[in-house]
Amino acid sequence: MKLFCTHDYYKIEGVSAIETTGLKVLVHASAFFAPFLVPFIVFLVIEDEEIKRLSVQALLFQLVMGALIFLSILLIVVLIGIPMLIVFGLMTIIVPIIGIVKALQGETYNYPFVRNFFRA
Repeated sequence: MKLFCTHDYYKIEGVSAIETTGLKVLVHASAFFAPFLVPFIVFLVIEDEEIKRLSVQALLFQLVMGALIFLSILLIVVLIGIPMLIVFGLMTIIVPIIGIVKALQGETYNYPFVRNFFRA
């Protein structure tokens, strides 16, 4: 099965350090405006392995957090879901902010829960 953007025209090669930092910040910040779309597009278009790893981690983190928040909503009936919803909701907000700060400092950041799911 061939993806629609596998043609060399769509690939972005040889990104500079500034562009790499900008892409990392974009992937982390996408949690607030397009948590699934931006990491997926970055994964398909960018050839830098570190950015690919980061985009997969961001995508998996959003999927895991979405599932945990859904589970928390189901468990509200038993009252355990309320604290779980608060914790997971805060994590969904705080973890990408930490990633943005680390990216701006030039450090590598791995998302919790999903850091070992994808090895580039």
